[in-house]
Amino acid sequence: MLESVARRPRLVRVLGQSTARLAVVAALRRPRYEVIPTGRVEEEVLAHVPRTIKVTVTASPVRGLDPTLDLAERLVDRGFDVVPHLSARLVTGEAHLRQILQRITAAGLREVFVIAGDRPQPVGKFAGAMDLLTAMAAIGHDLREIGIAGYPESHPLIHDDVTIQAMWDKRRLATYIVSNLCFDPKVIAAWVKRVRKRGVDLPIHLGLPGLTDPAKLLRISLKIGVGESARFLRGHGTWLRRFVEPGGFSPVRLVNGLAPVLARPDLKVAGFHVFTFNELAATERWRREMLDELDATAS
Repeated sequence: MLESVARRPRLVRVLGQSTARLAVVAALRRPRYEVIPTGRVEEEVLAHVPRTIKVTVTASPVRGLDPTLDLAERLVDRGFDVVPHLSARLVTGEAHLRQILQRITAAGLREVFVIAGDRPQPVGKFAGAMDLLTAMAAIGHDLREIGIAGYPESHPLIHDDVTIQAMWDKRRLATYIVSNLCFDPKVIAAWVKRVRKRGVDLPIHLGLPGLTDPAKLLRISLKIGVGESARFLRGHGTWLRRFVEPGGFSPVRLVNGLAPVLARPDLKVAGFHVFTFNELAATERWRREMLDELDATAS
């Protein structure tokens, strides 16, 4: 059961200020949509996602990088701006990495998102994102943009200060940060300020959940193995119950709470990275309704 428009909280209450309104409108007009390379996701992207929206493709610790690159190649051929995720723990070594980079170049892809990955043990010598980024720089590439992950809430295995230090270490090899899912705008805002205080000035795309059916989310997390979906569920045990209750979780509440952060140029928040969990029709409908509402309340 997806969130109904009738009980969705409205944006009007926080967006009376023109600066906040403009910042939210800009973020909603050109978000990033993250998809999982399973099932009929290609058809769903073609049917529901405008080509002005950048599509990022996750990597499965179970299926490896080939499904990610396969889908990225097909979508870029259909006119989309696509970002494949490269999981360090799925790369066997320098030779494999060279093949991946050559394939990315041949496809016309110019951006990747580099993460450690959720595989418990690496298949090769790359245990983390920094290892892979360093190897990529040594090999050489023509990528224009390289993203890395950030964690507003505590990482299950790494201390908060370590994750921010890691962003500092990677800042010369990356061009932007994508924050992991978090449902508390105050926590996100505090984290962004901590990142800036530590001297990391890469633009940040804030992770935002789309409209996702809980049963489908469970099904996907089981299908792809331990990953972002499963960690999301484990870390927010009450979410499944609250999601379907009146007044429960809504992306709009998070957007409301993040408006002041988006409106501050000094924090260099680039926009939203939407974790769609392949619920593209519902998520895109929600985005357009929000923009319609913002347009209506501006007049």
